[in-house]
Amino acid sequence: QVQLVESGGGLVQAGGSLRLSCAASGRTFTRYAMGWFRQAPGKEREFVALINWSAGSTYYAASVKGRFTISRAISKNTVNLQMSSLKPEDTAVYYCAAATGSINLVRPDAYDYWGQGTQVTVSS
Repeated sequence: QVQLVESGGGLVQAGGSLRLSCAASGRTFTRYAMGWFRQAPGKEREFVALINWSAGSTYYAASVKGRFTISRAISKNTVNLQMSSLKPEDTAVYYCAAATGSINLVRPDAYDYWGQGTQVTVSS
């Protein structure tokens, strides 16, 4: 079984920063990409950012581009999301996910494994 465990969420004022981490453990699997998604109350889960695990190339949602940075540490089997200039509309539960395929990676259904989520709350 594969486990993804997020950490680093919390409460921050608008304009502040947070760093989320996601640690993968369990059985070895070949991942094409790791992604971050978020889900606010009453809304659908939405794509935030992804990173190609081997190449390190990244892609961001327009709403976070320039404010968030995704990175990975292959030796530590972790993926991080550095969030800066946070806004109240960034408030959500943030989920880490791993995809073994390469198709439609902005869609939640493209991902095979998910973490339990970590709450990020940005106060105005």
